[in-house]
Amino acid sequence: MSSLDKRQGKDLPRYAKIRQMNRGSYDRDLAFDILDKGMVAHVGFVHENRPMVIPMAYARIGDKLYIHGASTTRIIKANGGSAPASLEVTLIDGIVVARSGFHHSVNYRCAIVHGTARLVEDREEQVSALAAITDHLLPGRWDECREMTSQELKATGVLVLDIEHVSTKVRTGGPVDDKEDLGTDIWAGVVPVVTAIGQPLAAGDVPAETKVPASVPAARKKFA
Repeated sequence: MSSLDKRQGKDLPRYAKIRQMNRGSYDRDLAFDILDKGMVAHVGFVHENRPMVIPMAYARIGDKLYIHGASTTRIIKANGGSAPASLEVTLIDGIVVARSGFHHSVNYRCAIVHGTARLVEDREEQVSALAAITDHLLPGRWDECREMTSQELKATGVLVLDIEHVSTKVRTGGPVDDKEDLGTDIWAGVVPVVTAIGQPLAAGDVPAETKVPASVPAARKKFA
């Protein structure tokens, strides 16, 4: 961790500070890389004085994150004006198998975002956000689809989260076993965990001659 990271941490509000800097950083580029490689974001907000966490599709455009759901969902209705929110994405790279249960762990990369959420009301921004969310999972898919109807746009709520603070934590490497356990006949190591896009399964009414769109192999390449 650089001295710059340490200085940045001193200027953050308490809720955005990393409690233990081991494996942590405030590297925005690293956070953006993790966000761009994730599939699902867990979004936290407060509703009726209760903490809520909802998994949502998302996309990043610069320093903004866009998330969407039905316009009647709680996170959309509760954040119609402007409200604090947080968002987290974790990528699991491996299960770390140690010689004792205590030292088992996982190799992972996670990004945590704190910001202010607001409802997107501008039609052009809403369409751009929905295109980005669609293309985040299936690159190029938006242009392969028919245009959304006014009713569909009305039924879809989009929130934009202005990224104010980011932090990351990353674990790599093998198990950290106690010295006295090293060299015993108990297996230890790392079991890799990979994300893979499988073979596409066409809907039953798709004509047999219809080709798989380019967005599908693009997604397989992106998330390989």
